Order: sequence, then structure tokens, then C-alpha cells
Amino acid sequence: MKLGVMNPIISNLSFEDALKYLSSLGVQTIEIGAGGYPGDAHLKPEELLASEDNVAAYKALLKKYNIEISALSCHGNPLHPQKAIAEAFDQQFRNTILAAEALGVDTVIGFSGCPGDCENSLYPNWVVCPWPDDNLRILEWQWKEKIIPYWTEMAAFAKSHGITKIAFEMHPSFAVYNPETLLKLRAAVGDIIGANFDPSHLYWQGIDPAEAIRALKGAIYHFHAKDTCINQRNTAINGVLDTKSYGDVENRAWVFRTVGYGHGKEEWNRMVSMLKTVGYDGVLSIEHEDSLMTAREGLEKAVAFLKDVLIFDEGGASGWF
Repeated sequence: MKLGVMNPIISNLSFEDALKYLSSLGVQTIEIGAGGYPGDAHLKPEELLASEDNVAAYKALLKKYNIEISALSCHGNPLHPQKAIAEAFDQQFRNTILAAEALGVDTVIGFSGCPGDCENSLYPNWVVCPWPDDNLRILEWQWKEKIIPYWTEMAAFAKSHGITKIAFEMHPSFAVYNPETLLKLRAAVGDIIGANFDPSHLYWQGIDPAEAIRALKGAIYHFHAKDTCINQRNTAINGVLDTKSYGDVENRAWVFRTVGYGHGKEEWNRMVSMLKTVGYDGVLSIEHEDSLMTAREGLEKAVAFLKDVLIFDEGGASGWF
């Protein structure tokens, strides 16, 4: 396994300063936003692709600090019912694929997106309940008319440019939000579709990440290291569905935390062990959204925590070493 970082946390630094800093922490890989919600502070695809010299210089900088790219990220909603919004996200995702091809990266990360409930919708409609019956009709229309056709076409585009893995973050408010919906889209589109496994979005849904990892054997293409702290008092009163600001830590049902501050080492050991069990030996990429810590403190605490949790060596038969 390798220790990585998702770059928005250090987007205030120049790319070289960011790489130098990560290298000093012992980080081995970087996940780079190339558009969408993660932004493009360290990689603007159109600028990169303007010349072969730009690509060579970018690669040289990574080599200088001995850091690899684990994936390019472009989270967005290319299925948004407002055409202009959808087209912007779609173009950014395509540009990210082209940048990944140029850099020799085979994994692109994003969201599945969420359509509206009909052709005339203005906003996405995330269906999570089978009743009233209208909900199931909406869901059937979304998958048949929008979700599967779009990702089938995008998968073909990605394959034609050397991308072998489109890794979806299973995120509420989008069509793919748990293992079942991830596997549904994978079955419809093909095994280019897999998961960017982020336990923080699963914890508050009541999902056991280790069991979700087991269910997704062979379909986990990347991993986000981020935690969630559930406020048992608030959930006992109002449940886990919560629209209050993420900054309202005291009153929310749950908040995102740096790894180790929502669940302890034993739980993370369990997750990492299950990853190894199902054959995932890739990157754990730190993502920081902890409102109680600065980016620097949250990142450095996460690095220290994960260095003690990750299994870096290849496994072997039990016995003397």
C-alpha cells in the first residue's frame, strides 16, 4: 500500500512547494484535481496539453520529489438537468481524461452525477425512498434515460484514451452512493467502473466500511482516507439526515473528521486489513474536510496516523521472518 494526499488541502501552495512539503512528510503519491469541485490549482489540463514540453516539465517535477500521481480527480455533476452546468462538468471530465492520458495515469475519479426527474427539471432529484410510487418511476427514468447512457458513452471515450479505471466516490445526493448502486452501474457499463472508496460518506449512512469493502472485492480502484464522527445525542433526536452547515459541529448529526478522530486505530486497522484481504494494495489518499483543525494540522495528524495503520509490505505465509 502507499500513502497519498488529495491536493486541494495544499492548493494554497505552488505545485513544487506542495510536492516538496509532501515529500518531507514521507508521502508517496498525490491525487490531483483537474477540474470540477476539487478545482485545478495544480493542473489545468488545457495548459498542460498545450505542448509536450509542458507535460515533460510536469513529470520531471514529480520525479524530482519522488512522488507519483495516484489519480486525477474531477468531481462534478455531468448529469445536471441544467444543460449549461452539465456541459461544463462534462467538458472538464473529458479534459481530465486527456490530461491523464498525457501523464500516463490510468485512473480518473469523480461523482456519478444525478439527473432531475424529467427533461424539464431545473435541479437534481436524489431518490432514496420507494414511496410515493412517483419516486420509483423517477428512479427508473433516471437510470434508463440518463445515467447508464451517459456513462456508457463516457466509458468508451475514456478507454479510447488509455483510462482503465473510472473510480466513483460513493456520495449521497448522487446516483451512486453505496455499494449496491456502484455495482448496479458497473454491471450496466462494464468493469472500467469502480469505487473511489471513501468511508466518511458511508459511516453516516449506517454502512460498515469493512463489510462494504468485502462486497466490492475487485471493484475498488482508489481510496480516500477521511473519517466521520457521529454525534449520538443529535442522531438519537433527529436521525442522520441533516442540512445544517458542516461548520455547526455542536448541533449536526455528524461531521467529517481527520482519520482517527471519528473512529480509532482498531477500526482503521480493520478496514486496511479488509482492503488487503480483497486484494486492494493501492493508495490511501488523505482528504481533509475537518472543520475543527487547520489543513496543515489535519494533514500532518492523518499522515502520522496512517503510517502506523497502512500495511506497506507484501503479505506472505505466516511464520518467522
